[in-house]
Amino acid sequence: MPVPPHLQAFWSEFRLATGTDDDSRYYDVCVFGDSQQLADELADLVLRGIKRATAGSLASYQDQGIRAPRAGDLSIVTGWAGQPLCVIETQVVEVVPFNEVTAEFAAVEGEGDGSLAFWRQEHRRYFEMECVKAGRHFDEGMLLACEQFRVVYQPRPIEA
Repeated sequence: MPVPPHLQAFWSEFRLATGTDDDSRYYDVCVFGDSQQLADELADLVLRGIKRATAGSLASYQDQGIRAPRAGDLSIVTGWAGQPLCVIETQVVEVVPFNEVTAEFAAVEGEGDGSLAFWRQEHRRYFEMECVKAGRHFDEGMLLACEQFRVVYQPRPIEA
């Protein structure tokens, strides 16, 4: 998948700053969350190094006609309005059922209070909505790609 035209300049800055010359590692644009408030909040957590993981349903990737992320993939994180904020590199992806996501993964995902209880509550809500939109039913055994990542490029430091 090519870098979208409106993000080409940002990608070029990233490549120049990091010496990255392999565009084949570009994977996707990440907008975390399903609302402006949540997307901007989660992007801030990424920039602050608190959110270092995310989870997506394998069925959703299939519906979109894209593969699940793999170690080494590079993605541009944007805010809700589409402004590029940083580039992340996928470190590890484990495919696990929803009901087998661990407390350790929930903590690395860094949302809410970082607990598994919070993770399950909020992700169940999200995946139930996703399933309804796709004409599927939520199932606790649904497979998720649990991705851990690190920020590899952040041109503008966040303000305290």
